[in-house]
Amino acid sequence: PDQTTQKTSSDSSDKNIEFSKASTLALFDYLRKVKAKGFVLSLSGGADSGLCAILVTQMIKYGVEELGLKEFCKKTGVSFDSISAKDAIKVLTKHFLFTVYQATKNSGDITFNAAKELAGEIGAKFSDWQIDDEVSTLSTKVEKALDRKLNWETDDIALQNIQARLRAPGVWMLANLTGKLLLTTSNRSEASAGYATMDGDTAGSLSPIAGVDKQFVRDYLVWAQKTLGYKSLSAINSQNSTAELRPKNKNQTDEDDLMPYPIFNEIEKLAIGQWKSPIET
Repeated sequence: PDQTTQKTSSDSSDKNIEFSKASTLALFDYLRKVKAKGFVLSLSGGADSGLCAILVTQMIKYGVEELGLKEFCKKTGVSFDSISAKDAIKVLTKHFLFTVYQATKNSGDITFNAAKELAGEIGAKFSDWQIDDEVSTLSTKVEKALDRKLNWETDDIALQNIQARLRAPGVWMLANLTGKLLLTTSNRSEASAGYATMDGDTAGSLSPIAGVDKQFVRDYLVWAQKTLGYKSLSAINSQNSTAELRPKNKNQTDEDDLMPYPIFNEIEKLAIGQWKSPIET
């Protein structure tokens, strides 16, 4: 086709729509094929888990729009008779999505409120709990085995990872008990840099954002707030992304731990996408 008249795929809105349709179709397809009853999500109040939540409710919206409410319910095994068309999306989101905010002493009110507001807007089931006891218990056992105290000066990575890792057992248990799939929240940028925790944010049955970079995640959520009308995303979009794994006085952010996302994406494109050497990159 004539390239001067062909619609460009580089347009950010086109990319966002394409990603929305592809990812939600994958969620819907996998949900039906394994006969699961929905999804469990560790909702941190940050961008990655926020995007995963949006994709689930968008899956429901697209499904109802394209199939009709009755057929969508039939294909996903939901009782149609108890659902009215007026509040169908929120009712179905509550049925399909169980979210949990898992706090430690390093978590803040900003992320908690962001998670709670997003879950409330889309209608997802929301719960929250503390995991400090679990972190303390396991750290004490390891200290006894090593015969020394752990501290942030010498044990930074391990003390961060144990918090992320101990968020997995509870949500896995919820997934097992409810017949739902646990969603993995790690994105491509984190995976390529190793900025993720094995058996932590990499735990799950399905990874809806594993193929996209962190800058895309942030840009998509801004688009979703403005274009799709998710007002609660403003609480996420106004934050600097942070794992909230170091003490609060450290003011941890993802970009400080890694580097600015535009630079990171360029390095990833050259080194991985184009097979450039470190010096060429």
